[in-house]
Amino acid sequence: MSQTISTPFETPPAEGDAIEVAPGVLWIRLPLPMKLDHVNIYALDDGDSWTVIDTGLHTKRTVAIWEKLLAGPLAGKPVGRVVLTHHHPDHIGMAGWFQARGAEIIATRTAWLLGRMLTLDVQEVWPEEALQFYRRAGMDKAIFEARSKDRPFNFSDTVHPIALGFTRIQEGSAITMAGRVWDVRIGNGHAPEHATFWSRDDNLVLGGDQLLASISPNLGVYPTEPDADPVAEWLVACEYLAQFATADQLVLPGHKLPFTGLPLRLNQLIENHHGALARLLDHLSQPRTAHDCFMPLFKREIGEAEYGLALVESIAHLNHLHLSGQACRNLREDGVYTFERKAAT
Repeated sequence: MSQTISTPFETPPAEGDAIEVAPGVLWIRLPLPMKLDHVNIYALDDGDSWTVIDTGLHTKRTVAIWEKLLAGPLAGKPVGRVVLTHHHPDHIGMAGWFQARGAEIIATRTAWLLGRMLTLDVQEVWPEEALQFYRRAGMDKAIFEARSKDRPFNFSDTVHPIALGFTRIQEGSAITMAGRVWDVRIGNGHAPEHATFWSRDDNLVLGGDQLLASISPNLGVYPTEPDADPVAEWLVACEYLAQFATADQLVLPGHKLPFTGLPLRLNQLIENHHGALARLLDHLSQPRTAHDCFMPLFKREIGEAEYGLALVESIAHLNHLHLSGQACRNLREDGVYTFERKAAT
């Protein structure tokens, strides 16, 4: 492909401020307490109210920033709707906070159900199913011992309670925001039933975490669905969305910078995972655990802060090779899964 990926807005908005990236569309950035230290939020001007795309984590700091935004760039009219791209805490965290102030919640059914279910599912100690999942992945013993003694992360730690009642969007839906009609197109892999929004009236695309310019979203497998294959879902989604992509679309993503060059970027996202799978398959010339597969997948050392996300992504790629018939999975006597490339026939 001869096109390039460009980032027309090189400087993100300051905390508590907003940048207009298109008529009636404001870009807001909220902090996250992790290596990926921010999430992008968009406020769309509906005339007498705002529609907000995603919300950030529910923390004291985020509440203070939202109050500053509502008194500053968004002053003069209420947030009437919160539209969620997917259910992850950095996107859904403040949705209930806005809902309690009269906002309508709009989401895919899966995103809303998962967000509400996980917020209500509070665990003070690790469930045995989760511990077994990480044992079977071959989690580093020191990390396993430390984590198993700590209170597990709960969605409710950073997600405001979500009340009953939401409005569903799905593949093929259309929604009017900021004077534009947007087609809803669904992706999968990073999160189930992840919504993206494509303007019929100009070249804007709201991509959430499905469409990112410079990083690949985490494709993880978790104890809730230990035999999932998000890699297959991700590749199908990228191929599907590619048919609607044009080089001049301005993509407003959930992280990093807005960008153009979406066809090239989708091709890169597809090829990145095919390359990782090829390296991983070569690595499986002998039995390997998920813990053993970081280097061929990520091509770098993984630190403790990144370990959890790396492990669940390693499981995802191994599951894909296993479920597609390219690798065998066996349970060792110590209760750890190993994967090995199938011999050529």
